[in-house]
Amino acid sequence: MAEGVGAFLLFACVIGSGIMAANLSAGNDGVALLGNTLATAAMLFVLITMLGPISGAHFNPAVSAVFAGRGALGWGDAAAYIAVQLACGILGAWAAHVMFGLPTL
Repeated sequence: MAEGVGAFLLFACVIGSGIMAANLSAGNDGVALLGNTLATAAMLFVLITMLGPISGAHFNPAVSAVFAGRGALGWGDAAAYIAVQLACGILGAWAAHVMFGLPTL
């Protein structure tokens, strides 16, 4: 559950802040990138601090796969983490698009 909530919020934040930065930066890609980076870093800090003790705060299928490859996470758990991360990440992306009135697909 923690991985799902974290992935949802992370994807929504990264995509939403990217959309907002592009809308507000008046074509200045450097400012847009800075705004997106700061929002992403702040959200990662909050999510890792809150959810890290519960699930390890992977939020990314590649991270879960590396943990499984190193033996720190069982492959069954990794498969469950990855499925939840992908599903909730897609929902987070859709939520960000809905927030800004953009099509979800």
